[in-house]
Amino acid sequence: MATDNAPPRKMERLCAPGGEPQSCRRFLPVKFLARLLLCLLFVMPASVTFSQQQLVSDPEIYEKDHFRKVCDKAEFDDNYVTRLDINNDGLVDAVVNEGALTCDGKHGPDCDADGCPYNFYVQVKEGGYLMIATAKIYGYDFIQRFGNKVFVLKMPPHFCDRTDGPQCEMTVRVRGVMFVTIFKK
Repeated sequence: MATDNAPPRKMERLCAPGGEPQSCRRFLPVKFLARLLLCLLFVMPASVTFSQQQLVSDPEIYEKDHFRKVCDKAEFDDNYVTRLDINNDGLVDAVVNEGALTCDGKHGPDCDADGCPYNFYVQVKEGGYLMIATAKIYGYDFIQRFGNKVFVLKMPPHFCDRTDGPQCEMTVRVRGVMFVTIFKK
């Protein structure tokens, strides 16, 4: 028989040795947090692995191989790939203009009223290139502004929260592997 001073049997399994109600309150959250931490440790590495992009040895070869698989006949204009240092780190990066592709006789097959897809690749010190952005734009200017090279991306007016009028021009700088918008007009 249980006395008034003895804790219930179920409580004994959940509490720290000694079974005092006060120690039970302190022990339960610690045990719960430890289990939660273990669950996160097993789940987090898998999600980080899925979010990492693969490095490509050369964006021009990578992109051309892709379209040679997709198209029966793929042709590329001279301005299909532009090589320049887009993030001011001294390494030559690449911009791929899919509007300079002819796939099965259709020039710029993915172009529409919003522009053509451009893929932006940054060369990393470890070797290879990382695609950091894809944008559907009319084109771009790469200019010097306040000592840094920046893009002026030309795109439809709705990207500047307008329904009509002149095209939107968004000035962006590439810092590391991130596009940073400086301003829109």
